[in-house]
Amino acid sequence: MPVIVVGADTAIGEKIIGQVIGPDREVRAFVSDPHAGARLKDQGVKVALGDLSDTSHVSGACLRCHTAVLICEASQDGREISFASNVLEVFTCWVQAVAEAGVRRVIWVADHPVPTATVPEQAIVDSSLPQKQIADQVAALDDAASLQSNTHQA
Repeated sequence: MPVIVVGADTAIGEKIIGQVIGPDREVRAFVSDPHAGARLKDQGVKVALGDLSDTSHVSGACLRCHTAVLICEASQDGREISFASNVLEVFTCWVQAVAEAGVRRVIWVADHPVPTATVPEQAIVDSSLPQKQIADQVAALDDAASLQSNTHQA
């Protein structure tokens, strides 16, 4: 089932992409950096390039994805965010985008509280962990048949 990594042009985003990519799996990335997007395309990833705070663009990129991995670091790392005035507004954009796109599972990568997405399943992976551990946890959650509850802390 398709998975999208929003903020895939962060170090942890690229690590997660490397962990979930496979020959029989559709992996998508939403990035702001065209150079990172080109590198990901070379790996066979479908790439959407744009502003992470553009709800309609993020929603379009998430269409028909089962899982959306939302890298919170990307909302506060200094990149241009034109459609939101703060981090919370970016998260609200993402919550709206995944709901509009019909995403079934959201995996947040964050070291702080995040809003609840209106999707059947949601998990949070602590972004303060080592990158390999984060990528392993995200891949395991994405591969799981289901999450134990709607709000699961990995």
